[in-house]
Amino acid sequence: METHHLAGFYDAIVVGGGLVGSAVAYGIAREGARVLVIDEGDDAFGASVGNFGLVWVQGKGIGQPAYTAWTRESAALWPSFADALRDETGVDTQLLQPGGFDLCFSDDELEEREKQLLQLSNEAGGDYAFEVLSHADLKARIPQIGESVAGATYTPMDGHVNPLKLLLGLRRCLANRNAHLVNSERVARIDSQPGGFVVHGQRGRWSSARVVLAAGLGNKDLAPMVGLQAPVVPIRGQVLISERVATFLRFPTATVRQTAEGTVQLGDSLEDVGFDKGVTTDVLSEIAMRGVKAFPLLRDVRLVRAWSALRVMTPDGFPIYQESAICPGAFSVSCHSGVTLAPVHALRLARWITCDCVVPSIQAFSADRFRNPYESFSHVD
Repeated sequence: METHHLAGFYDAIVVGGGLVGSAVAYGIAREGARVLVIDEGDDAFGASVGNFGLVWVQGKGIGQPAYTAWTRESAALWPSFADALRDETGVDTQLLQPGGFDLCFSDDELEEREKQLLQLSNEAGGDYAFEVLSHADLKARIPQIGESVAGATYTPMDGHVNPLKLLLGLRRCLANRNAHLVNSERVARIDSQPGGFVVHGQRGRWSSARVVLAAGLGNKDLAPMVGLQAPVVPIRGQVLISERVATFLRFPTATVRQTAEGTVQLGDSLEDVGFDKGVTTDVLSEIAMRGVKAFPLLRDVRLVRAWSALRVMTPDGFPIYQESAICPGAFSVSCHSGVTLAPVHALRLARWITCDCVVPSIQAFSADRFRNPYESFSHVD
């Protein structure tokens, strides 16, 4: 699928070939459109290959019911979406969706978590299934849980996948549908012209009727080129991987999960350190200690890898989906939940982009929500 010098006019150019861009591009290609994906490749910040792999609904959308509904819809679509990727490409994303636990290490933390889920339930009109489990109740479901864990909340909607398999499946789907890829290319300029856009890279330029900005942190600089704004900042997350161990954890938790291969993944740090993708012993030590507190059997398990990646975070944590009023046909797509939201990006958002299909409450995700109507917009990194 990869090529570097392509001529012709595309129905859509998607800038960004990570999980978000690939899912949107796949959805556009499903509509029969001619698609080009431009990706920075190894020079990008690695959110797609460095994430935790959760399909996670629990706790998402407090104060923003539209995001709660959007996340739940995507989680509900995941089984059929995974089946479709496997049927088309032979790639198994290793989806498991048994529900997930958010572990709490104190009664106060558990009480606060319950309040948050009750708020979500109230905002959803009571249609939000969850459980609050004491230590004893949790231990009955996960016998290996540590005594330091006070309890947990559980929702049946949560699960996890292999994010590398997901990206591979999306890329193969794009190849099957004759989409084109320009890899290791950075977009320098986007010009609006009658009937579409010209996208200028370092080694070429390409024309299209629509352009979709799905370049993660790169959207901040790209969006103003087409009359949009993308006030996104990097938030670093560090991850540890253990050696393979016998299966003990059949449910994902927010900070510890066991993969299909038997390794244990620990993580979920939230660090405001700019564009630094380094790993640090203090944060990794904290992640490891928390993992051992949760599951004491990990005390003697060897750690074999560590990495970090930069999340794409908006000021309120919710996605940005917006079409430019100044340059119609240009869209901005920014979010930090590329795994969870892959099905709705492919099956819902892509049709909004290509066919003007209505997506309920899409206006709730406009970047205009960050503007003070009486002041010019500014964002401090």
